[in-house]
Amino acid sequence: MTSTQTTPLRYLKGHGTENDFVIVPDAENEIDLPPALVARLCDRRAGLGGDGVLHVVRTAAHPEARAMADEAEWFMDYRNADGTVAEMCGNGVRVFARYLEHAGHVTAGEVAVATRGGVKHVHLDKDGSVTVAMGRAVLPEEGVTVAVDGRSWPARNVNMGNPHAVAFVEDLAHAGTLYDEPPYEPAAVYPDGVNIEFVADRGPRHVAMRVHERGAAETRSCGTGACAVAVAAARRDGTDPAETGAPVSYTVDVLGGTLVITEHPDGQIEMTGPAVIVAEGTLDPSWLAAG
Repeated sequence: MTSTQTTPLRYLKGHGTENDFVIVPDAENEIDLPPALVARLCDRRAGLGGDGVLHVVRTAAHPEARAMADEAEWFMDYRNADGTVAEMCGNGVRVFARYLEHAGHVTAGEVAVATRGGVKHVHLDKDGSVTVAMGRAVLPEEGVTVAVDGRSWPARNVNMGNPHAVAFVEDLAHAGTLYDEPPYEPAAVYPDGVNIEFVADRGPRHVAMRVHERGAAETRSCGTGACAVAVAAARRDGTDPAETGAPVSYTVDVLGGTLVITEHPDGQIEMTGPAVIVAEGTLDPSWLAAG
């Protein structure tokens, strides 16, 4: 693996419901992306700006992903904006699939993407929407209490390949600024940190959310978070498909748009929403070297 510090770095920018990403194509896993460089790339004033980095690598070329090479040609090596590694990103995997189409690696239709949260199956629709099979939610019994500005709420523990705490509130403004991670107890429930969603009702099977993403502060959208919210809402509302025998869909408004989440009786969850490539270019080696 070679360093990006002395060579030009090709990049693209993309977003899914305004959850935005720097995309770094690197088929043979030759680019070194240390946490400090990822953080510089995601810096919204001194870098390109983004909620995370989508490192695009052939699955067979990445030691963490080789075991999935028979199922998926491409691996989404996802990094949070602070440079930490994450298991999965729902909006990110939609944008990742859109990039593969943009680059000519795949065509519209079914695409398999390897992630640290397992292989995700994606459908690129000709109308521009992207549907991701997100797998099944895990619902650990341990929950937490989340507190902001003197208010507190019980939060449902939902794991979508990454950890979430879902709190239902009367008003999304009660979440505060979300500059910093809201405190939660007991902290031991999430030893590696957690994504925290605050959710308010908008109508039947229609909710709105704000989210503090682990490693990125508040973001405009969170795909796995929207799935966690829909799962938690279905249990709260008595519409758990495993019990009713019928699929249930929730419309989830995020700051950057709208996602539709469908859970099936077998527990499989699908997420549908937009994914857009907005720019591409090359970073100057002198900027890279300055870091």
